Amino acid sequence: MVLDADPDLGPVVVSEDDLRDRVAALGKQITDDYAGRPPLLVGVLKGAFVFMSDLARAIDLPVGFDFMAVASYGSATKTSGVVRIVKDLDADLGGRDVLVVEDIVDSGLTLSYLHRNLQARNPASLEVCALLVKDGPERQAPDLRYVGFRIPAEFVVGYGLDVEERYRNLPYVCVYRGAQP
Repeated sequence: MVLDADPDLGPVVVSEDDLRDRVAALGKQITDDYAGRPPLLVGVLKGAFVFMSDLARAIDLPVGFDFMAVASYGSATKTSGVVRIVKDLDADLGGRDVLVVEDIVDSGLTLSYLHRNLQARNPASLEVCALLVKDGPERQAPDLRYVGFRIPAEFVVGYGLDVEERYRNLPYVCVYRGAQP
């Protein structure tokens, strides 16, 4: 991939093979945990779309899909501390088993806000599957039922994660060393 020569990309944090293996394991665990009650997967756009696509194929149940877009970063690499819903769900969550699919948990601010918002919609159950959780104090993160990887507290890109809409198509996760927007 031409992006591999990009000087803004640092070391690989999670390899393509490790992503594939862990997503398969998460899919099996979710299949076992939700046997007989297929969940509604709620993807948090845009970062989780690659992970959610692979995860959905690894779940051996007839899952449903919906998407939300929330913003707390804008184009920056540090959270603004303000969370807002940019695109809300189409589905009614009442009485449904909901599994939020998130790309990365940093401070936990966005996920905590999202969890409160979705819980108020009366789902039968509400759990979270996060691909990445940054090391360090998760100040506000709710309990995470499913976690792909714990990673160092560095800004990362790839496998759906971006900086200024770049690098989402990398098949691995790596440190971003470029200029901060």
